[in-house]
Amino acid sequence: MNQQDRRIINPFGDDKDFSGCAIFGMMNTDGKRFSSKDPVRAVTNMHDRGNGLGGGFAVYGIYPDFKDYFAFHIMYLSRDAKEKTDRALASRFDIAYDEEMQTRPANVHNPPLVWRYFVQPKKDQPTEGQSVEDYVIEAVMRINTETGKAFVFSSGKDMGVFKGVGFPEDVADFFCLEDYQGYLWTCHSRFPTNTPGWWGGAHPFNILDWTVIHNGELSSYGINRRFLEMYGYKCTMQTDTEVLAYAVDLLMRKQNLPIELVAQILAAPLWSEIDSMEPKRAQLLRTLRETYGSLLMNGPFSIVVAHHGEMIGLTDRIKLRPLVAGVNGDYVYLSSEESAMRLVSPNLDKFWAPRGGEPAICRLKSSKPKVVEVLAGEGTP
Repeated sequence: MNQQDRRIINPFGDDKDFSGCAIFGMMNTDGKRFSSKDPVRAVTNMHDRGNGLGGGFAVYGIYPDFKDYFAFHIMYLSRDAKEKTDRALASRFDIAYDEEMQTRPANVHNPPLVWRYFVQPKKDQPTEGQSVEDYVIEAVMRINTETGKAFVFSSGKDMGVFKGVGFPEDVADFFCLEDYQGYLWTCHSRFPTNTPGWWGGAHPFNILDWTVIHNGELSSYGINRRFLEMYGYKCTMQTDTEVLAYAVDLLMRKQNLPIELVAQILAAPLWSEIDSMEPKRAQLLRTLRETYGSLLMNGPFSIVVAHHGEMIGLTDRIKLRPLVAGVNGDYVYLSSEESAMRLVSPNLDKFWAPRGGEPAICRLKSSKPKVVEVLAGEGTP
């Protein structure tokens, strides 16, 4: 490309693409498992939102034969790191089965060794007063920090994360995702701006069965990270999005807050907005901001959060990154672009753009309440 063409495409000489990254989520609310075909097609349709430096998928319901075991997906940058990690896992867990994950040659950059383990804590573990989930998180943090060359990128039950350096369609090809089926898929195509494009930094980010995919930047990463480290979380993936996954786990699992309140923490209203609200609600939001001010996600973002039985879309308060939603029968979609949804579901029963800072929530019909919901307003139809 010559200099004149560059000036036409980028007249101000900007060195960043502020609208990059593609996110897509697809869920069957009856819990029916489906293949990777439509999720991969949808995220591939947004190819130009990424630059090949990261792609990934989270899939729920993929390990029915081991559904009661924690499925660890671990990437190794050296054989020595694997040997040390194997010893650490064997000292803390009963390993029902492990294997090198199935892969094939694909257009991905410098793939690490990727291994899968199905584990349960040993019978005398965890110690009294510690939950099984916290015990697992403690083990994940230890592995991620001990050698600097071993990273747990998936640690939930009956779900898995598959990610790497490449376009998402290349990552799907590398991990042979056509062989997997799940009832909920989230997909990400990355365009990193401030952080490195490496295997651990690709999305989704995971802890237990919580996953997050993100389009945007978090200028609050430093204070978010310091707050989470007080609760034992350790950020090792060199990417701002990691704090979102840990914040969701802390707030929704450990502290049992509903997503409606979590949204008010991550995408808090301005103080001036709070002051204009009716007194009871204003007091609640003041308390949340005073208690969790360090978990305010400052910067533009749109995210899809998933765990078993639920998929949640959320944007920053003034919606600086796109997010749209759609429903067709038993399928619910969240996406950066309408075109991705229309590709796999041309005739949507419902389509809307959720309002900034208000979560779009869809749940399995078998969970409570027994309907698919959008709990904070549907936004612009």
